[in-house]
Amino acid sequence: MHDNLALRWVMRLSIALVTVLLPQFALGTEDLAKQQAARQITQPLNNAPMWREVRKGENPYQTTQVRGVETNILIQTEGQIWREIRNGPVTIYGGWLLVLVVVALGIFYWWRGRIMLKQPPTGRLVQRFTPWERLVHWGTAISFVVLAITGLTTLFGKYVLLPVFGYTLFSWLATLSKTLHNFVGPLFAVCAIIMFFTFVRDNIWQRGDLQWILSAGGLFTGRHVPSWRFNIAEKFWFWLGVTFLGVAVSATGFILDFSNFGQGRLLMQLSNVVHAVGALLFIALAFGHIYLGTIGMEGAYESMRNGHVDEAWVKEHHEYWYNEVASQSRTAGGVPSTAPASAMKEGWKT
Repeated sequence: MHDNLALRWVMRLSIALVTVLLPQFALGTEDLAKQQAARQITQPLNNAPMWREVRKGENPYQTTQVRGVETNILIQTEGQIWREIRNGPVTIYGGWLLVLVVVALGIFYWWRGRIMLKQPPTGRLVQRFTPWERLVHWGTAISFVVLAITGLTTLFGKYVLLPVFGYTLFSWLATLSKTLHNFVGPLFAVCAIIMFFTFVRDNIWQRGDLQWILSAGGLFTGRHVPSWRFNIAEKFWFWLGVTFLGVAVSATGFILDFSNFGQGRLLMQLSNVVHAVGALLFIALAFGHIYLGTIGMEGAYESMRNGHVDEAWVKEHHEYWYNEVASQSRTAGGVPSTAPASAMKEGWKT
């Protein structure tokens, strides 16, 4: 009897709650429908509320029949964050970095001029680079220049080149840049690895490197500072530029180039930012290396083009290495340093 009475009260209470809440729920649903209908009139095809729910990824009823990496993600919020970083800090600060480096080198050249030999050439030649070393260097250098030009076109083209060339010509240029960049990238990675093993032995820290650092190699004072086959600035370029940044841009480049390895969009977005930042730093350092290797220093370009340098050049820029080469030459029965130019025309072999 008491159980039946309790059951009746529960049923009455339930009916009362439904009677009160159902109209409110129906009114809320009706209001939402009206709002959406009004939105379609004032803002056609604007389904912002629905897409906000999709973006959150919290709707348990979102399903897909496609199986794969991130195939259940319809909108990835991190994509917009990546775009803002790439088109914001990376492009702005990276662009200004390159401009400042070029301006600094121009000011240094205006103030210091080309670094010339203090002593006249002797006519006696020393082999600084073997044919293999030059082949490795130029293979790496040429592929790097192609990647730098095409990469800068991709990153800054719409700001710098598009207003000048227009959409049609720039689209062809951008497509060509993208294709070259994707195919030359793996070649550069292979050349960089070969370069590492070719030159690593002479880029280890040696006695006298600290003295070169403290005096900045005499670049600002003109004072003679001896060094080994590669001075500390060249070693810095080798380790930070070719090795560290070379590995960073190559690894991230492979992730971006071969997107069929199963990596998701988040990894590719992170790789793109690291790739862009590393490449901009790489190019900034390369400006200094190219400057000193061409117009900045007499005889530097000829050493890599021909493989041989004059004895006076070696004494002035790499005296420790010159003494080492001369000692080895005498020990092996080679031509002494005081030999006439006619006897030295073939140069010493290291």
